Amino acid sequence: MNINFGMWRKAAWELIKMDSKKEWDSLDVVSKWLIATRSAVTTVTIYSSIIAGLLAWRDGVFTFWPWLVVTVGLFIAHGTNNLLNDYTDFSRGVDKDNYFRTQYGVHPLVQGFWTRRQQIQWFVVSGIIAFLSGVYALWYTKLDPAVIGLFAFGSLVLLFYTWPMKYWALGELAIFLIWGPIMIAGVYLVLAHEWNWMVALAGIPFGLSVASINVAKHTDKLVDDKKKGVGTFPVRVGQTFARFTTMATILFAYGVVIYLVVTGYFSTFMLLILFASQRAFYALAVLTKSRPSGPPKGFEIFWPTWFSGFCFYHNRMFAGLFILGILLDTVFRKLPFQFPLSLNWLGVVALGIGALIAITRFVIGKSKAKN
Repeated sequence: MNINFGMWRKAAWELIKMDSKKEWDSLDVVSKWLIATRSAVTTVTIYSSIIAGLLAWRDGVFTFWPWLVVTVGLFIAHGTNNLLNDYTDFSRGVDKDNYFRTQYGVHPLVQGFWTRRQQIQWFVVSGIIAFLSGVYALWYTKLDPAVIGLFAFGSLVLLFYTWPMKYWALGELAIFLIWGPIMIAGVYLVLAHEWNWMVALAGIPFGLSVASINVAKHTDKLVDDKKKGVGTFPVRVGQTFARFTTMATILFAYGVVIYLVVTGYFSTFMLLILFASQRAFYALAVLTKSRPSGPPKGFEIFWPTWFSGFCFYHNRMFAGLFILGILLDTVFRKLPFQFPLSLNWLGVVALGIGALIAITRFVIGKSKAKN
């Protein structure tokens, strides 16, 4: 069995589809884990941890090794949750009959790549690694009560997200809280040994962006979930309300960043996120209409993801620019000198250029689509 670094990179960036068990069996252990846990999605955990690390660095409390151990542990914990998610849905019969989940990526149990016992083995090994990372965080913070609480909360969500939280329309809220204010402020807490509410607030935009993908995905599979008795938020409130909720999460993410810039917590480098506004416009435009019954021409390869595909496309750029903005904000705060042109003016220029480019490209794209 050869190590396939190319597959590692591919699986970390896109959802993998594979039909051949022979091809699956030829993969190395890491490739199988990355594909089975849908690492193209679980990388949002790494983004959350990077944001926390940069904010800790900005505040002078960053330590590399604790950050790395916690980051790896959280990433593996997210993958562990996905393994349990698939096992639970498979065992409850949800993933049968060409269910939404089985159409957009490898599902080892449904496709017969793994047995139930093997899935549990992978879950246990991943869970132990994630657990040890949590134990290290507890040791490093000298059993800080807040860290103990976060550790317990994360463990409960990992075990009960698929059932019953997702069935009670609580899964989407949990996604927002965990990958936004809780995880970002939690990693910061481990590094700084104190909870910071401003860091939690700074984590809200990224949490909203991640939640937009989750609500959109559940809206994409609303019909299937309703038939299976999975009571997600879109199933409970209907497609229209779910679509407008997703639109609100995208818009609110930008609003919180702008608020943090106006109040001075962030410099105007954070307005770099406006360069992602073109993708936001595309997502918003798609969300204004009901989901089509089948893939529009040119989108066959991405189906059955529709709303979630556009939200994921937006999140990739929004997250990258969000992190870049924090990095630049931190670097320029640490420089021993000031530039003659203030950061505020640079931000205003970035705001104007970003908004102009995004609006122009969106209008041109709409015009071409009509022609």
